[in-house]
Amino acid sequence: MAFSAPSLKGRALRLLSQREHSRAELERKLARHEEEPGTLAKALDELAAKDFISEPRVVASVLHQRAARSGALRVKQELQAKGIAPEAIAQAVAGLKETEVERATALWRRRFDAPPADAKERAKQMRFLMARGFSGAVVSKVLRSDFDDTSDDNPDE
Repeated sequence: MAFSAPSLKGRALRLLSQREHSRAELERKLARHEEEPGTLAKALDELAAKDFISEPRVVASVLHQRAARSGALRVKQELQAKGIAPEAIAQAVAGLKETEVERATALWRRRFDAPPADAKERAKQMRFLMARGFSGAVVSKVLRSDFDDTSDDNPDE
């Protein structure tokens, strides 16, 4: 009995079972397996019609996985790499910008236990946050903010 290679639809379903993929990602990953021109597009059309491929789910998945540890710039870059429509990216990033400073501060607090003591340490902390996609303005706000935890928790003290 000869073993036959999985169909394009089968390969796509296997990829989709691991995580959400955009249509552009599936096209990129499966193009080398397409034997007849047009068969990949047809298979992906069928999967999209059955709602196996969903751009809003891809966006939601990226936001869920990355938002807590990444800035809006990093999330935007990842969504662009996945081939998500510019309007969907703009909408997702706009929602992230509202909580950017809080998320950057939480990430900073998890990574560093104290404000920068000197210029070298400040540069290190800035690079850390900027590498995760936070803008320079957000990073400056985080490093300028009041680092006294007790004043935020109970203003009566």
